[in-house]
Amino acid sequence: MKFKIIQKIVESGLVAVVRAESPDVALKAANACAEGGIQAIEITFTVPGALRVLEDLATRFSGGPVLVGAGTVLDSETARAAILAGARFVVSPSLSAGAARLCHRYQIPYLPGCSTVREIVKALEAGADIIKIFPSETLGPDFIKAVLGPIPNAPLMPTGGVNLENAGNWIRAGCVAVGVGGNLTRGAQHGDFASIATLARQYLNRVREARADKRGEQ
Repeated sequence: MKFKIIQKIVESGLVAVVRAESPDVALKAANACAEGGIQAIEITFTVPGALRVLEDLATRFSGGPVLVGAGTVLDSETARAAILAGARFVVSPSLSAGAARLCHRYQIPYLPGCSTVREIVKALEAGADIIKIFPSETLGPDFIKAVLGPIPNAPLMPTGGVNLENAGNWIRAGCVAVGVGGNLTRGAQHGDFASIATLARQYLNRVREARADKRGEQ
């Protein structure tokens, strides 16, 4: 099961990061992401009532193509609560050894945030399934190329600062997926959820185009 979840995240190439000021807005934003074709949606624990949102979405998408995960998970206690609420993957802003062990125990993919080569190596040693490069806006795609030189098998996913203009650059640099937050869901602040679905399709197209370019270079 764990392998299939990782495979789906990688095949999709995009994780939508949903932050919102209320559970209702988070639910509507997540539904808009799904409508736009996104198959991996991260609900952060900064959302009020995040566990209820996770439960609602996990029930709605149970057995379907959409994976619902938990983000901003800082410790093993929060990771366990998220998994019991139905989270199919767990994301942290930094490596938590406790959260990593717990996720492995339950066979749930763990995606910790890293910003240095040392942190990436430690995360891989801890069994991280995908490394979230965070905050990516301070590093850039050239950092990915530099890391993949000595560590070619590191599965990297930038989050923070990914937008329509640079999403393809991250994929071309060798990332297995990109994480997109506010640049995708900003319409939720004004109740414009239709724009989220439209942007979702555009981001997915950028990922597909970049992958096609990358295959053409090989």
